[in-house]
Amino acid sequence: MRHLISLFAPRPLHRCFALLDRNGHCQAFKQCSLQPMGDGWVEVEEIRLNWLNQPLPASALVVSPQQQQRSRAQQLMTT
Repeated sequence: MRHLISLFAPRPLHRCFALLDRNGHCQAFKQCSLQPMGDGWVEVEEIRLNWLNQPLPASALVVSPQQQQRSRAQQLMTT
């Protein structure tokens, strides 16, 4: 019965994160529901192993709602 109930229970959403070194190269990946502790972790749309030891493409980064609001505010201030 527990198994049947677990099929319909909501599951936590896992997000993808990449660990960047100080040069911006990807060093590791992690999937979890909360952002990992420590410096260098950024949220990405997906995990691609060919990004390891390479700079992440700009299209891979997830833009948070707070970052969108900041960029809009900066655009309004400069115009």
